[in-house]
Amino acid sequence: MSQLTEPGPAIRVRDLRKTYHQKQGGDLPVLRGVDLEVARGSIVALLGSNGAGKTTMVRILSTLLAADGGTAHVNGFNVAARAADVRESISLTGQFAAVDEVLTGRENLVLVARLRHVPDPAGTATDLLARFSLTEAGDRRAGTYSGGMRRRLDIAMSLIGDPQVVFLDEPTTGLDPQARIDVWRTVRTLAENGTTVLLTTQYLDEAEQLADRIAILHEGRIVVDGTLAELKALLPPAKVEYVEKQPSLEDVFLALVGGATPTATPTTTKEER
Repeated sequence: MSQLTEPGPAIRVRDLRKTYHQKQGGDLPVLRGVDLEVARGSIVALLGSNGAGKTTMVRILSTLLAADGGTAHVNGFNVAARAADVRESISLTGQFAAVDEVLTGRENLVLVARLRHVPDPAGTATDLLARFSLTEAGDRRAGTYSGGMRRRLDIAMSLIGDPQVVFLDEPTTGLDPQARIDVWRTVRTLAENGTTVLLTTQYLDEAEQLADRIAILHEGRIVVDGTLAELKALLPPAKVEYVEKQPSLEDVFLALVGGATPTATPTTTKEER
């Protein structure tokens, strides 16, 4: 594993720009001067609608795409000048699980461990299966896994080699509510163990549940970057006369299949944000 060249944030982006040159319709500016910092060991959610440039930014930070301008550093390394060192420092999990469905979960992990020259591939696979609650399914073909199990296996595979920075590009796309919560637990565990996570998502509740900080990417720029409380403070306080919290559909679903108990909480007149 390469050592970082300087202290500071795990990710630092300054005036990052990217334009796609189309054969028809002219140029398409996607990133128009993005500035962002991600502290080590934190979870930052990059929030934006389809086409906002989230995946483009992750591809630049993971050295898969060259920027047109600006600078980006990951783990202290310039992504343009020190691409090999950046790659040793990171892992990238895309929107679709990159597991081999013919192999078992254990075989998928052992294969990746061997490709990355990890000293004990079998032991690494056993440890990761336990860490991601996949031990009982470890010797089953990955093609038989549920969507949430496959996503957890995919993230486990990406952690082989102990990357210091993990990019998760819309990791819960297409998952059911219980599977999403399983992935959320996994992401929280990564940060608790000191891994830096940059998470791209379209789901507002996902950002609320996971992120230490939220950056909103709109029309090629970060329009706001802060904690959830700081973002909520941007709006004026709402006067609530009476609120009775009813269980959501997700509460009902999880109560029926996952053991959670929905509650209804009445409150009295008050000022709140």
